[in-house]
Amino acid sequence: MKQTIALRIGRSALVAALAGGVVLAGVAPAANAAATTQKRTLGPFGYGGIKLGMTEAKAKATGLIVRKSISVPTKCSTYDLKERRYSGNRAGLYISKKQGVVTISAPGRSVKTPQGIGIGSTPAQLKAAYPNLKQNDPLYGTVAAVPGNPRASYVFLVSKNMVLGVTLVLTAQNCLR
Repeated sequence: MKQTIALRIGRSALVAALAGGVVLAGVAPAANAAATTQKRTLGPFGYGGIKLGMTEAKAKATGLIVRKSISVPTKCSTYDLKERRYSGNRAGLYISKKQGVVTISAPGRSVKTPQGIGIGSTPAQLKAAYPNLKQNDPLYGTVAAVPGNPRASYVFLVSKNMVLGVTLVLTAQNCLR
């Protein structure tokens, strides 16, 4: 039976947990441009070497994540990407024992979805890229289906003027309830 995403941790805690960073990432040398382009894309199945559904052991083995303790109730393990460590009760990844990686937050402005949306995009750009965007979702606020991955959604933290965060979420998961 499929579960839909539900939360008990409260909207403000969820927003804090899912909010993407606003730190600019460094620029890679031209020789690594192809690898960097792929690495700087969030979705449709993951970010760089971290993939939705990947077990905790495999995610740790990539060397790209670091354990993070937060004081928000969750059934899952929480981590940050090494390239973007959050302060306070925010985490860049949630990993379920049953389902593996269930959320990945974009670590900075240079990370975009394949449709070109990231931190700093305007609400008009967001709507143009995702015409079936669901706004005012009771749990997440602004959500879009991930083109090319029917098992995933994007959660966008949007202000009046711009996208403040992007998170790739396994839609049916047991982590954020």
